[in-house]
Amino acid sequence: MGSVAVAVIRSDPPQIFIADDEATLSRVLALQVVSQSDPSILAEAGVLEEVRSALLQERWGDAVASWMEATSEEVDAYPDETVWQGGNLDAEATSLEIRLARVFTD
Repeated sequence: MGSVAVAVIRSDPPQIFIADDEATLSRVLALQVVSQSDPSILAEAGVLEEVRSALLQERWGDAVASWMEATSEEVDAYPDETVWQGGNLDAEATSLEIRLARVFTD
C-alpha cells in the first residue's frame, strides 16, 4: 500500500487534486489554482501582493491560505491517504476480516 495527498476545493463543481505527497500537492494548488486566479479579486481583498510574493518565494502554503481568505473558497486537505490496491485485498483475507469486523460483534 502507498499513500497520496488529496485536496478538495469545495467549489461548484468541486475540484479534486491528488499528488504523491503534501509538498507536491501544495505546489499543484499554487500552480493550478492560486496562480490562475483573477488578480482583481485578490486585489479587492487586499492580498494580491501578498499572494504574488508567496508564489515567487515558493511559500505555497501561504499563497493558498491568502487565496482562501480572498476568495472564501474552502480547501480540505488530506496529506497522507492510503491507496488501496487489489493485491492488498485478496478475497480470502477480506472474507476473514469482514467476519471479524465490528458489525458482527454483539
